[in-house]
Amino acid sequence: MGPVHKVVPLKVHYYGTPVVLISTLNPDGSTNIAPMSSAWWLDSDAMLGMSRSSRTTTNAARTGELVLNLASADLVHHVDRLALLTGEEELSPHKLEKGYRYEPRKFEAAGLTPEPADLVAADMVAECPIQLECKVVDMHDFGNARAIHAHILRSHVDTSLIVPGTDYVDPALWNPLLMKFCDFFGAAEPLTPSRLAAAWDIPGRLERI
Repeated sequence: MGPVHKVVPLKVHYYGTPVVLISTLNPDGSTNIAPMSSAWWLDSDAMLGMSRSSRTTTNAARTGELVLNLASADLVHHVDRLALLTGEEELSPHKLEKGYRYEPRKFEAAGLTPEPADLVAADMVAECPIQLECKVVDMHDFGNARAIHAHILRSHVDTSLIVPGTDYVDPALWNPLLMKFCDFFGAAEPLTPSRLAAAWDIPGRLERI
């Protein structure tokens, strides 16, 4: 017998997506970083969901570039320190109600380290094992948010995650920080070999066990 379902008016639809720290350049030349978990990926492009009024959105629209820093599970406490911080000096009533506060020094507040990017003016987050330098292709209003289409220009990957002799990330070693229904999770346990990975000739730990 299958599961018993119930009709539920869900408030949140975060079923489990990687947490990304987005770096953008502020007007004063400093770097803003903001956590988000509304992203999907296809080939060398990403679609990101952000608030229309966020500093990240306004910076990305002005500069046309950003860095996507993918956080690993061991960075959860650093990421959580950013949760209720904003780079906008004027807070909306909604953010005030939720307990947000203005913080221009996000790296210091989160205990993270800025690292210069190669192609993008904003700094990368040194502690993140995967850093993706991107240009903004387009933006679209999406409900109460804005969808940002970003194209990946250059990928930086911690060498300890790379399958030896290849340009691939070992999926068993990459343990992304995930957000599921507004709570943090992280696990990198392999299940069964993927037919899709085999068809695309993508190496991974499972085929070596």
